[in-house]
Amino acid sequence: MATTLRASSEGGAGGCHGPAYAQSMRLATFNLLSGRSLADGAIRESDLRAAAAELDVDVVGLQEVDRGQMRSGGVDQTAVVAEEMGAAWHRFVPALHGTPGGSWTAADGDGDSHRGTDGDAGPAYGVGLVSRLPVTSWAVKRFGPAPVGLPLMVPGSRGLTMVRDEPRLALAAVIDTANGPLTVVTAHLSFVPGWNVRQLRAISRWVAAMPGPHVLLGDFNLPGALPRLISSWTQAARIPTYPSWKPRVQLDHVLTHGMPDSGPAPTARALRLAVSDHCALVVELP
Repeated sequence: MATTLRASSEGGAGGCHGPAYAQSMRLATFNLLSGRSLADGAIRESDLRAAAAELDVDVVGLQEVDRGQMRSGGVDQTAVVAEEMGAAWHRFVPALHGTPGGSWTAADGDGDSHRGTDGDAGPAYGVGLVSRLPVTSWAVKRFGPAPVGLPLMVPGSRGLTMVRDEPRLALAAVIDTANGPLTVVTAHLSFVPGWNVRQLRAISRWVAAMPGPHVLLGDFNLPGALPRLISSWTQAARIPTYPSWKPRVQLDHVLTHGMPDSGPAPTARALRLAVSDHCALVVELP
């Protein structure tokens, strides 16, 4: 299921115009782990704000994001990141209502609380996108959960824990840049092998109808070069991002499609921040 909606000042962090910007852009993908500190397991808004300030990018795609959850102080974490970055455009879209790992129901709709959809239906968990640059439209594509779970390492638990899959989604924003429109998508894909492959291929086809060039940011639960091979898009960075304290595998990716072949190559770095078991992956497009 895919839905599309137009941007408005209501969807921003303050209804103001974005700052002036250069031709180059800094983008990032960051799995927040709900803003949890690995030092003591606590979730503090101050840690999330410190992480957002250190990121200092033009556009960031966020995964494992809370809104209205008791465990994270009831805050809208996407709005907190936007405020700390000084970003006038942001959107959170729930994958589920309730709490992952506990009781939840799949979300639907476009997640836009200003349009009377499911955006304000209690505690929610999903993905977010924050932009300092003007967003002219948003779109959402949803996927149901895989019918099987897997034993996984879960922060705060010893050994392996059987985890059932969750609903997944991709959130796209058409961004107005100095060089024309650019579509940026963030997604958190299934950890179930095969399901994440199908989701990535479906997102690649879905985005093709949107204004190019295209950038896809996210935690794909796919290692190394697999996202490039599956999508046939360009991989902007090959850097380990997980686990954050000693990265050994790359699960977080930035893929591009339709970018000019000439000119300097993108630069990239993995950044360990105050929260999460993932590093943020930061890419600068020249």
